Amino acid sequence: MTAAVQDAAPAWAVVVAAGQGRRMGEGPAKQFRPLRGHPVLRWSLAALLELKAIRRVALVLAPGVATPALDLEADDAARLLRVDGGAERMDSVLCGLEALAGAGAGEHDPVYVHDAARPCLSAAALRRLSVHAGHSEGALLALPMTDTVKRAGEAASASYCAETLDRSTLWRAQTPQVFPLGTLTAALSAARAQARLCSDEAQAMEWAGYRPRLVPGEARNLKITTPEDLSLADWFLQQSVPA
Repeated sequence: MTAAVQDAAPAWAVVVAAGQGRRMGEGPAKQFRPLRGHPVLRWSLAALLELKAIRRVALVLAPGVATPALDLEADDAARLLRVDGGAERMDSVLCGLEALAGAGAGEHDPVYVHDAARPCLSAAALRRLSVHAGHSEGALLALPMTDTVKRAGEAASASYCAETLDRSTLWRAQTPQVFPLGTLTAALSAARAQARLCSDEAQAMEWAGYRPRLVPGEARNLKITTPEDLSLADWFLQQSVPA
């Protein structure tokens, strides 16, 4: 494993692992698929737990789903707090935040929210993000767009290029994303009250009038979505984990 990321300020985390991942096809949900001898979830947790300032990690699973064998160090396993998730991602994150508040997290404490299906988070990227953990409007890992980006139109059953977008202002959001516990809870609660589904936590913060900082991420911090992504994640992990 990589060297531990040091940070003196106390922090907390939510790892969202309650989704079904239907684009993976038949078989277990993507976060439970095997990757180099462990579930994908284990790699995602272990990468985040390198930040030793994190006191507890709310591991949000679907109700009734048993916590899989994760083979974590004893100290890391003791930092996990198993939580039942909700119907949507934002509901699951709110469940995790509520559990952390009950475990002693303060309203202004930073909370890292990470996807269970991002197993290749590096210590360097996490360190860059941790520098901004105290920012009142939050921060997230993201990558600037490098490809030419098209907006699609629809004609009959086919899509066509309707417009080329200015990629100079476009970024691809990743996780972890970090926000003060109270602020994020209020933003997600407001979105839910308005029946607005956010695709990530930063979007809920944007709707609430905040401007989270963009912190350069890495291509290796991919999100497992299709079976092909598992092969790529395996390759990335080979570069940093002894065989």
